[in-house]
Amino acid sequence: MAERRGQPGQRPVAGRAARTARLGRVAAGGAARWAGDRLDSRGSDDERQRRRGDRMVATVDSLVDQLSAMRGAAMKVGQVLSTVEFPGLDPDQAAYLKGRLASLRDDVPPVDWGEMRRLLRGEWGAEPERVLDRIDAEPAAAASIGQVYRARARDGRELAVKVQYPGIADAVESDMRNIRVLSPLLRRMMPGLDVKAVIDELSRRIVEECDYELEASSHRRLARFWRGHPFVRVPAVDTELSRRRVLVTDWVDGLGFDAVAAEPDAVRDRYAEIVYRYYYATAAELELALGDPHPGNYVLCEDDKVAFFDFGMISRLPRNYLREEGEVFRAVRAGDAAALAAKLRELGYLAGEPSDWNAELLLEHMRSLSWWLLADEPLRLAPEDLWRGTETMREEHGREMIDQVRRMSLPPQALLLRRMEGLLFQIASTLRAQASWGDLMRELVEGGEPTTELGVEHARWLGERAA
Repeated sequence: MAERRGQPGQRPVAGRAARTARLGRVAAGGAARWAGDRLDSRGSDDERQRRRGDRMVATVDSLVDQLSAMRGAAMKVGQVLSTVEFPGLDPDQAAYLKGRLASLRDDVPPVDWGEMRRLLRGEWGAEPERVLDRIDAEPAAAASIGQVYRARARDGRELAVKVQYPGIADAVESDMRNIRVLSPLLRRMMPGLDVKAVIDELSRRIVEECDYELEASSHRRLARFWRGHPFVRVPAVDTELSRRRVLVTDWVDGLGFDAVAAEPDAVRDRYAEIVYRYYYATAAELELALGDPHPGNYVLCEDDKVAFFDFGMISRLPRNYLREEGEVFRAVRAGDAAALAAKLRELGYLAGEPSDWNAELLLEHMRSLSWWLLADEPLRLAPEDLWRGTETMREEHGREMIDQVRRMSLPPQALLLRRMEGLLFQIASTLRAQASWGDLMRELVEGGEPTTELGVEHARWLGERAA
Protein backbone atom coordinates (compact mmCIF):
# COMPACT_ATOMS: atom_id res chain seq x y z
CA MET A 1 0.00 0.00 0.00
CA ALA A 2 1.44 3.37 -1.03
CA GLU A 3 2.52 5.86 1.61
CA ARG A 4 1.41 9.45 2.11
CA ARG A 5 3.19 11.00 5.04
CA GLY A 6 3.65 14.45 6.50
CA GLN A 7 4.94 15.90 9.74
CA PRO A 8 3.45 14.16 12.80
CA GLY A 9 1.47 15.68 15.59
CA GLN A 10 -0.69 18.25 13.80
CA ARG A 11 -4.23 17.81 15.02
CA PRO A 12 -7.18 19.06 12.90
CA VAL A 13 -8.59 22.40 14.01
CA ALA A 14 -11.44 21.65 16.40
CA GLY A 15 -14.46 23.71 17.39
CA ARG A 16 -17.17 25.11 15.15
CA ALA A 17 -16.27 28.74 15.88
CA ALA A 18 -12.59 28.24 15.06
CA ARG A 19 -13.36 26.44 11.80
CA THR A 20 -15.93 29.07 10.80
CA ALA A 21 -13.47 31.86 11.53
CA ARG A 22 -10.84 30.34 9.25
CA LEU A 23 -13.16 30.25 6.24
CA GLY A 24 -14.51 33.70 7.11
CA ARG A 25 -10.99 35.13 6.84
CA VAL A 26 -10.58 33.62 3.38
CA ALA A 27 -13.94 35.02 2.22
CA ALA A 28 -13.20 38.50 3.58
CA GLY A 29 -9.73 38.60 2.03
CA GLY A 30 -11.06 37.40 -1.32
CA ALA A 31 -13.85 40.00 -1.31
CA ALA A 32 -11.31 42.76 -0.69
CA ARG A 33 -9.14 41.57 -3.57
CA TRP A 34 -12.06 41.38 -5.99
CA ALA A 35 -13.21 44.86 -4.94
CA GLY A 36 -9.74 46.07 -5.91
CA ASP A 37 -10.06 44.22 -9.21
CA ARG A 38 -13.21 46.16 -10.14
CA LEU A 39 -11.37 49.46 -9.59
CA ASP A 40 -8.23 48.41 -11.47
CA SER A 41 -8.10 50.23 -14.82
CA ARG A 42 -4.34 50.74 -15.13
CA GLY A 43 -2.36 49.58 -18.16
CA SER A 44 -3.25 47.26 -21.02
CA ASP A 45 -5.76 44.41 -21.05
CA ASP A 46 -2.91 41.90 -20.66
CA GLU A 47 -1.49 43.77 -17.67
CA ARG A 48 -4.87 43.93 -15.98
CA GLN A 49 -5.43 40.24 -16.70
CA ARG A 50 -2.07 39.43 -15.12
CA ARG A 51 -2.96 41.36 -11.97
CA ARG A 52 -6.34 39.62 -11.86
CA GLY A 53 -4.50 36.30 -11.96
CA ASP A 54 -2.22 37.44 -9.15
CA ARG A 55 -5.28 38.21 -7.01
CA MET A 56 -6.69 34.75 -7.70
CA VAL A 57 -3.37 33.16 -6.75
CA ALA A 58 -3.30 35.14 -3.48
CA THR A 59 -6.87 34.05 -2.71
CA VAL A 60 -6.14 30.37 -3.34
CA ASP A 61 -2.95 30.66 -1.25
CA SER A 62 -5.06 31.91 1.65
CA LEU A 63 -7.64 29.18 1.10
CA VAL A 64 -5.05 26.39 1.13
CA ASP A 65 -3.43 27.77 4.30
CA GLN A 66 -6.74 27.53 6.15
CA LEU A 67 -8.06 24.28 4.67
CA SER A 68 -4.82 22.40 5.30
CA ALA A 69 -5.31 22.88 9.06
CA MET A 70 -8.95 21.73 9.01
CA ARG A 71 -8.97 18.33 7.26
CA GLY A 72 -12.33 16.66 6.82
CA ALA A 73 -14.95 18.27 4.60
CA ALA A 74 -13.10 21.58 4.34
CA MET A 75 -9.92 19.98 3.03
CA LYS A 76 -11.93 17.76 0.67
CA VAL A 77 -13.50 20.83 -0.96
CA GLY A 78 -10.02 22.17 -1.62
CA GLN A 79 -8.99 18.82 -3.12
CA VAL A 80 -11.91 18.94 -5.54
CA LEU A 81 -10.95 22.49 -6.55
CA SER A 82 -7.51 21.16 -7.47
CA THR A 83 -9.00 19.66 -10.66
CA VAL A 84 -11.04 22.74 -11.68
CA GLU A 85 -9.75 24.92 -14.52
CA PHE A 86 -9.34 28.64 -13.79
CA PRO A 87 -9.48 30.31 -17.23
CA GLY A 88 -7.53 33.46 -18.00
CA LEU A 89 -4.38 32.69 -16.00
CA ASP A 90 -0.83 32.90 -17.33
CA PRO A 91 0.92 29.49 -17.53
CA ASP A 92 3.08 30.15 -14.47
CA GLN A 93 0.03 31.21 -12.44
CA ALA A 94 -1.94 28.13 -13.54
CA ALA A 95 1.00 25.84 -12.68
CA TYR A 96 1.40 27.43 -9.25
CA LEU A 97 -2.31 27.04 -8.42
CA LYS A 98 -2.28 23.39 -9.51
CA GLY A 99 0.66 22.66 -7.23
CA ARG A 100 -0.72 24.65 -4.29
CA LEU A 101 -4.12 22.93 -4.41
CA ALA A 102 -2.49 19.54 -4.98
CA SER A 103 -0.71 19.96 -1.66
CA LEU A 104 -4.11 19.39 0.00
CA ARG A 105 -3.99 15.86 -1.43
CA ASP A 106 -0.34 15.10 -0.92
CA ASP A 107 0.90 16.86 2.23
CA VAL A 108 -1.32 15.51 4.99
CA PRO A 109 0.38 15.23 8.41
CA PRO A 110 -0.66 12.17 10.47
CA VAL A 111 -2.50 12.36 13.80
CA ASP A 112 -0.85 10.96 16.94
CA TRP A 113 -1.25 7.19 17.47
CA GLY A 114 -2.61 7.63 21.01
CA GLU A 115 -5.74 9.39 19.72
CA MET A 116 -6.29 6.90 16.92
CA ARG A 117 -5.76 3.96 19.30
CA ARG A 118 -8.50 5.28 21.61
CA LEU A 119 -10.89 5.48 18.67
CA LEU A 120 -10.09 1.88 17.68
CA ARG A 121 -10.68 0.72 21.25
CA GLY A 122 -14.06 2.46 21.27
CA GLU A 123 -15.11 0.93 17.94
CA TRP A 124 -13.92 -2.60 18.74
CA GLY A 125 -14.72 -2.63 22.45
CA ALA A 126 -11.22 -3.91 23.23
CA GLU A 127 -7.60 -2.84 22.97
CA PRO A 128 -6.34 -3.07 19.34
CA GLU A 129 -3.53 -5.35 20.50
CA ARG A 130 -6.12 -7.85 21.82
CA VAL A 131 -8.16 -7.80 18.61
CA LEU A 132 -5.16 -8.12 16.28
CA ASP A 133 -1.94 -10.06 16.42
CA ARG A 134 -0.03 -6.83 15.62
CA ILE A 135 -0.66 -3.24 14.47
CA ASP A 136 1.99 -0.67 13.58
CA ALA A 137 1.86 2.54 15.60
CA GLU A 138 3.23 4.52 12.64
CA PRO A 139 0.64 5.15 9.89
CA ALA A 140 1.35 3.93 6.37
CA ALA A 141 -0.84 6.68 4.85
CA ALA A 142 -2.61 9.85 5.97
CA ALA A 143 -5.47 11.58 4.13
CA SER A 144 -8.19 14.17 4.75
CA ILE A 145 -10.70 11.89 6.54
CA GLY A 146 -8.51 9.25 8.17
CA GLN A 147 -5.24 7.35 8.08
CA VAL A 148 -4.14 3.77 7.41
CA TYR A 149 -2.14 1.36 9.58
CA ARG A 150 -0.58 -1.96 8.65
CA ALA A 151 -1.62 -4.85 10.90
CA ARG A 152 -1.73 -8.63 11.14
CA ALA A 153 -4.86 -10.62 11.97
CA ARG A 154 -4.91 -13.47 14.47
CA ASP A 155 -5.07 -15.92 11.55
CA GLY A 156 -1.91 -14.43 10.01
CA ARG A 157 -3.48 -12.31 7.26
CA GLU A 158 -1.82 -8.94 6.58
CA LEU A 159 -4.38 -6.14 6.93
CA ALA A 160 -4.82 -2.46 6.13
CA VAL A 161 -6.74 -0.73 8.95
CA LYS A 162 -8.18 2.65 7.95
CA VAL A 163 -9.19 4.73 10.99
CA GLN A 164 -11.21 7.92 10.83
CA TYR A 165 -9.83 11.01 12.59
CA PRO A 166 -11.58 11.68 15.93
CA GLY A 167 -14.28 14.31 15.56
CA ILE A 168 -14.13 14.53 11.76
CA ALA A 169 -17.63 13.12 11.16
CA ASP A 170 -19.11 15.56 13.69
CA ALA A 171 -17.44 18.50 11.93
CA VAL A 172 -18.67 17.63 8.43
CA GLU A 173 -22.18 19.08 8.67
CA SER A 174 -21.01 22.40 10.11
CA ASP A 175 -18.08 22.48 7.67
CA MET A 176 -20.38 22.19 4.68
CA ARG A 177 -22.54 25.02 6.03
CA ASN A 178 -19.41 27.07 6.52
CA ILE A 179 -18.18 26.33 3.01
CA ARG A 180 -21.17 28.27 1.73
CA VAL A 181 -19.48 31.37 3.12
CA LEU A 182 -17.11 30.95 0.18
CA SER A 183 -19.92 30.86 -2.40
CA PRO A 184 -19.56 34.52 -3.52
CA LEU A 185 -15.81 34.02 -3.85
CA LEU A 186 -16.23 30.84 -5.90
CA ARG A 187 -18.73 32.61 -8.17
CA ARG A 188 -16.17 35.35 -8.79
CA MET A 189 -13.52 32.78 -9.68
CA MET A 190 -15.90 30.66 -11.83
CA PRO A 191 -18.91 32.81 -12.79
CA GLY A 192 -20.73 30.07 -14.73
CA LEU A 193 -20.59 27.56 -11.88
CA ASP A 194 -23.87 26.73 -10.15
CA VAL A 195 -22.14 26.97 -6.79
CA LYS A 196 -25.12 25.94 -4.67
CA ALA A 197 -25.83 22.80 -6.69
CA VAL A 198 -22.17 21.77 -6.77
CA ILE A 199 -21.70 22.34 -3.02
CA ASP A 200 -24.90 20.39 -2.30
CA GLU A 201 -23.63 17.47 -4.38
CA LEU A 202 -20.18 17.65 -2.79
CA SER A 203 -21.77 17.75 0.67
CA ARG A 204 -23.68 14.52 -0.01
CA ARG A 205 -20.54 12.79 -1.24
CA ILE A 206 -18.42 13.89 1.73
CA VAL A 207 -21.06 12.91 4.30
CA GLU A 208 -21.13 9.46 2.69
CA GLU A 209 -17.32 9.31 2.71
CA CYS A 210 -17.36 9.62 6.51
CA ASP A 211 -19.46 6.45 6.77
CA TYR A 212 -16.96 3.62 6.48
CA GLU A 213 -19.75 1.04 6.57
CA LEU A 214 -21.09 2.59 3.37
CA GLU A 215 -17.59 2.62 1.89
CA ALA A 216 -17.16 -1.04 2.86
CA SER A 217 -20.34 -1.84 0.92
CA SER A 218 -19.04 0.02 -2.16
CA HIS A 219 -15.65 -1.66 -1.76
CA ARG A 220 -17.23 -5.11 -1.66
CA ARG A 221 -19.22 -4.33 -4.79
CA LEU A 222 -16.08 -3.28 -6.66
CA ALA A 223 -14.20 -6.32 -5.37
CA ARG A 224 -16.96 -8.64 -6.63
CA PHE A 225 -17.05 -7.00 -10.05
CA TRP A 226 -13.25 -7.06 -10.63
CA ARG A 227 -12.65 -10.53 -9.13
CA GLY A 228 -10.47 -12.65 -11.41
CA HIS A 229 -9.49 -9.77 -13.70
CA PRO A 230 -6.23 -10.24 -15.66
CA PHE A 231 -4.63 -6.94 -14.61
CA VAL A 232 -6.83 -5.34 -11.88
CA ARG A 233 -7.03 -6.34 -8.22
CA VAL A 234 -9.36 -5.00 -5.49
CA PRO A 235 -8.49 -6.34 -2.01
CA ALA A 236 -11.19 -8.02 0.08
CA VAL A 237 -12.97 -6.29 2.98
CA ASP A 238 -12.86 -7.81 6.46
CA THR A 239 -16.52 -7.41 7.43
CA GLU A 240 -16.03 -8.66 11.00
CA LEU A 241 -13.49 -5.95 11.91
CA SER A 242 -14.94 -3.05 9.89
CA ARG A 243 -17.08 -0.47 11.68
CA ARG A 244 -18.61 2.94 10.96
CA ARG A 245 -15.26 4.64 11.65
CA VAL A 246 -12.91 1.73 10.91
CA LEU A 247 -12.47 -0.02 7.56
CA VAL A 248 -10.30 -3.15 7.40
CA THR A 249 -9.16 -4.77 4.15
CA ASP A 250 -6.45 -7.16 3.00
CA TRP A 251 -3.05 -5.49 2.80
CA VAL A 252 -1.53 -5.31 -0.70
CA ASP A 253 2.20 -4.88 -1.23
CA GLY A 254 3.40 -3.10 -4.33
CA LEU A 255 5.24 -0.19 -5.87
CA GLY A 256 3.77 3.21 -5.07
CA PHE A 257 3.39 5.98 -7.62
CA ASP A 258 6.80 7.60 -7.11
CA ALA A 259 8.55 4.24 -7.54
CA VAL A 260 6.57 3.46 -10.69
CA ALA A 261 7.48 6.90 -12.09
CA ALA A 262 11.14 5.82 -11.99
CA GLU A 263 10.48 2.61 -13.96
CA PRO A 264 11.24 2.16 -17.70
CA ASP A 265 8.84 3.52 -20.34
CA ALA A 266 7.08 0.21 -20.96
CA VAL A 267 6.21 -0.25 -17.27
CA ARG A 268 4.92 3.31 -16.88
CA ASP A 269 2.89 3.15 -20.09
CA ARG A 270 1.18 -0.12 -19.14
CA TYR A 271 0.51 1.12 -15.60
CA ALA A 272 -1.07 4.36 -16.85
CA GLU A 273 -3.30 2.48 -19.29
CA ILE A 274 -4.47 0.12 -16.56
CA VAL A 275 -5.32 3.05 -14.28
CA TYR A 276 -7.34 4.68 -17.08
CA ARG A 277 -9.10 1.44 -17.90
CA TYR A 278 -10.02 0.73 -14.29
CA TYR A 279 -11.67 4.09 -13.61
CA TYR A 280 -13.44 4.43 -16.95
CA ALA A 281 -14.57 0.79 -17.05
CA THR A 282 -16.08 1.23 -13.58
CA ALA A 283 -17.95 4.30 -14.83
CA ALA A 284 -19.15 2.51 -17.97
CA GLU A 285 -19.93 -0.96 -16.62
CA LEU A 286 -21.17 -0.11 -13.11
CA GLU A 287 -22.19 3.52 -13.78
CA LEU A 288 -20.16 4.63 -10.76
CA ALA A 289 -17.83 7.62 -10.74
CA LEU A 290 -14.87 7.03 -8.43
CA GLY A 291 -13.92 10.57 -7.50
CA ASP A 292 -10.53 10.01 -5.87
CA PRO A 293 -8.01 8.50 -8.29
CA HIS A 294 -5.21 9.91 -6.14
CA PRO A 295 -1.89 8.18 -6.97
CA GLY A 296 -1.71 6.97 -3.35
CA ASN A 297 -4.81 4.83 -3.95
CA TYR A 298 -3.25 2.14 -6.13
CA VAL A 299 0.00 0.15 -6.32
CA LEU A 300 1.78 -1.98 -8.92
CA CYS A 301 2.01 -5.57 -7.65
CA GLU A 302 4.74 -8.13 -8.30
CA ASP A 303 2.45 -10.08 -10.67
CA ASP A 304 2.05 -6.89 -12.79
CA LYS A 305 -1.54 -6.34 -11.68
CA VAL A 306 -2.50 -2.94 -10.27
CA ALA A 307 -4.34 -3.04 -6.93
CA PHE A 308 -6.90 -0.31 -6.16
CA PHE A 309 -8.42 0.85 -2.87
CA ASP A 310 -10.25 3.78 -1.24
CA PHE A 311 -13.87 3.97 -2.38
CA GLY A 312 -15.21 6.68 -0.10
CA MET A 313 -15.85 9.41 -2.68
CA ILE A 314 -18.19 7.71 -5.13
CA SER A 315 -21.39 8.67 -6.93
CA ARG A 316 -23.90 6.89 -9.13
CA LEU A 317 -24.03 8.27 -12.65
CA PRO A 318 -27.27 8.71 -14.59
CA ARG A 319 -27.98 5.74 -16.82
CA ASN A 320 -25.69 5.60 -19.86
CA TYR A 321 -24.12 8.94 -18.84
CA LEU A 322 -20.57 8.15 -19.92
CA ARG A 323 -21.75 7.22 -23.41
CA GLU A 324 -23.73 10.47 -23.55
CA GLU A 325 -20.52 12.36 -22.85
CA GLY A 326 -18.92 10.29 -25.60
CA GLU A 327 -21.00 12.31 -28.06
CA VAL A 328 -19.09 15.41 -26.94
CA PHE A 329 -15.82 13.69 -27.88
CA ARG A 330 -17.24 12.70 -31.26
CA ALA A 331 -18.38 16.25 -32.02
CA VAL A 332 -14.95 17.67 -31.13
CA ARG A 333 -13.16 15.10 -33.25
CA ALA A 334 -15.50 15.75 -36.19
CA GLY A 335 -15.20 19.53 -35.83
CA ASP A 336 -19.00 19.79 -35.56
CA ALA A 337 -19.51 22.99 -33.54
CA ALA A 338 -23.31 22.90 -33.68
CA ALA A 339 -23.52 19.30 -32.44
CA LEU A 340 -21.00 20.07 -29.69
CA ALA A 341 -22.94 23.10 -28.42
CA ALA A 342 -26.23 21.17 -28.52
CA LYS A 343 -24.80 18.27 -26.52
CA LEU A 344 -23.07 20.49 -23.96
CA ARG A 345 -26.35 22.35 -23.46
CA GLU A 346 -28.29 19.07 -23.12
CA LEU A 347 -25.84 17.80 -20.48
CA GLY A 348 -26.07 21.03 -18.47
CA TYR A 349 -22.71 22.68 -19.23
CA LEU A 350 -24.36 25.64 -21.00
CA ALA A 351 -27.24 27.72 -19.61
CA GLY A 352 -29.64 29.97 -21.51
CA GLU A 353 -30.41 29.95 -25.20
CA PRO A 354 -28.22 28.61 -28.05
CA SER A 355 -27.81 32.18 -29.29
CA ASP A 356 -26.06 33.05 -26.01
CA TRP A 357 -23.08 30.93 -27.06
CA ASN A 358 -20.50 31.11 -29.84
CA ALA A 359 -20.40 27.46 -30.98
CA GLU A 360 -17.17 27.88 -32.95
CA LEU A 361 -15.40 29.28 -29.88
CA LEU A 362 -16.79 26.38 -27.81
CA LEU A 363 -15.29 23.98 -30.33
CA GLU A 364 -11.92 25.73 -30.21
CA HIS A 365 -12.01 25.68 -26.41
CA MET A 366 -12.71 21.95 -26.30
CA ARG A 367 -10.03 21.30 -28.91
CA SER A 368 -7.51 23.28 -26.83
CA LEU A 369 -8.37 21.17 -23.76
CA SER A 370 -8.42 17.81 -25.56
CA TRP A 371 -5.52 18.34 -27.99
CA TRP A 372 -3.87 15.17 -26.72
CA LEU A 373 -6.96 13.12 -27.63
CA LEU A 374 -6.91 14.35 -31.23
CA ALA A 375 -3.48 12.96 -32.18
CA ASP A 376 -3.50 10.24 -34.85
CA GLU A 377 -0.47 8.44 -33.41
CA PRO A 378 0.95 7.45 -29.99
CA LEU A 379 1.82 10.49 -27.89
CA ARG A 380 4.09 10.69 -24.84
CA LEU A 381 2.80 13.22 -22.34
CA ALA A 382 4.97 15.40 -20.08
CA PRO A 383 4.39 17.42 -16.88
CA GLU A 384 4.39 20.72 -18.80
CA ASP A 385 1.34 19.47 -20.75
CA LEU A 386 -0.79 20.05 -17.64
CA TRP A 387 -1.25 23.74 -18.52
CA ARG A 388 -0.76 23.56 -22.28
CA GLY A 389 -4.50 23.86 -22.98
CA THR A 390 -4.82 27.02 -20.88
CA GLU A 391 -1.80 28.58 -22.61
CA THR A 392 -3.15 27.78 -26.10
CA MET A 393 -6.55 29.21 -25.22
CA ARG A 394 -5.08 32.53 -24.10
CA GLU A 395 -2.62 32.90 -26.95
CA GLU A 396 -4.96 32.03 -29.81
CA HIS A 397 -8.39 33.22 -28.77
CA GLY A 398 -7.97 35.89 -26.16
CA ARG A 399 -10.54 37.60 -24.03
CA GLU A 400 -13.74 36.53 -25.83
CA MET A 401 -13.09 32.83 -25.30
CA ILE A 402 -12.00 33.31 -21.69
CA ASP A 403 -15.20 35.23 -20.91
CA GLN A 404 -17.31 32.49 -22.51
CA VAL A 405 -15.49 29.71 -20.70
CA ARG A 406 -16.02 31.48 -17.39
CA ARG A 407 -19.78 31.35 -18.05
CA MET A 408 -19.82 27.56 -18.52
CA SER A 409 -21.25 25.50 -15.69
CA LEU A 410 -20.46 22.14 -14.11
CA PRO A 411 -23.48 19.83 -13.78
CA PRO A 412 -23.56 18.33 -10.27
CA GLN A 413 -23.89 14.81 -11.65
CA ALA A 414 -20.60 15.32 -13.52
CA LEU A 415 -18.66 16.67 -10.52
CA LEU A 416 -16.79 13.48 -9.62
CA LEU A 417 -16.40 12.45 -13.26
CA ARG A 418 -14.62 15.73 -14.02
CA ARG A 419 -12.46 15.33 -10.92
CA MET A 420 -11.60 11.80 -12.04
CA GLU A 421 -10.80 12.97 -15.55
CA GLY A 422 -8.59 15.82 -14.36
CA LEU A 423 -6.60 13.70 -11.91
CA LEU A 424 -6.07 10.93 -14.47
CA PHE A 425 -4.64 13.42 -16.95
CA GLN A 426 -2.35 14.78 -14.24
CA ILE A 427 -1.21 11.24 -13.43
CA ALA A 428 -0.49 10.33 -17.07
CA SER A 429 1.40 13.59 -17.62
CA THR A 430 3.44 13.22 -14.43
CA LEU A 431 4.35 9.66 -15.43
CA ARG A 432 5.34 10.82 -18.93
CA ALA A 433 3.13 8.00 -20.19
CA GLN A 434 2.61 7.18 -23.85
CA ALA A 435 -0.52 5.83 -25.52
CA SER A 436 -2.75 6.33 -28.51
CA TRP A 437 -4.92 8.45 -26.23
CA GLY A 438 -7.59 9.20 -28.82
CA ASP A 439 -8.10 5.51 -29.60
CA LEU A 440 -8.10 4.68 -25.88
CA MET A 441 -10.76 7.26 -25.05
CA ARG A 442 -12.88 6.27 -28.05
CA GLU A 443 -12.96 2.77 -26.59
CA LEU A 444 -13.47 3.76 -22.94
CA VAL A 445 -15.87 6.71 -23.29
CA GLU A 446 -17.61 6.09 -26.63
CA GLY A 447 -17.77 2.29 -26.39
CA GLY A 448 -15.52 1.58 -29.39
CA GLU A 449 -13.57 -1.58 -30.13
CA PRO A 450 -10.37 -2.25 -28.14
CA THR A 451 -7.15 -1.34 -29.92
CA THR A 452 -4.54 -2.49 -27.37
CA GLU A 453 -3.53 -5.83 -25.89
CA LEU A 454 -4.92 -4.78 -22.50
CA GLY A 455 -8.19 -3.80 -24.15
CA VAL A 456 -8.50 -7.21 -25.79
CA GLU A 457 -7.76 -8.93 -22.46
CA HIS A 458 -10.41 -6.86 -20.71
CA ALA A 459 -13.02 -7.53 -23.42
CA ARG A 460 -12.28 -11.27 -23.23
CA TRP A 461 -12.66 -11.19 -19.43
CA LEU A 462 -15.99 -9.35 -19.72
CA GLY A 463 -17.23 -11.99 -22.15
CA GLU A 464 -16.16 -14.86 -19.90
CA ARG A 465 -17.67 -13.12 -16.90
CA ALA A 466 -21.01 -12.70 -18.65
CA ALA A 467 -20.97 -16.34 -19.71
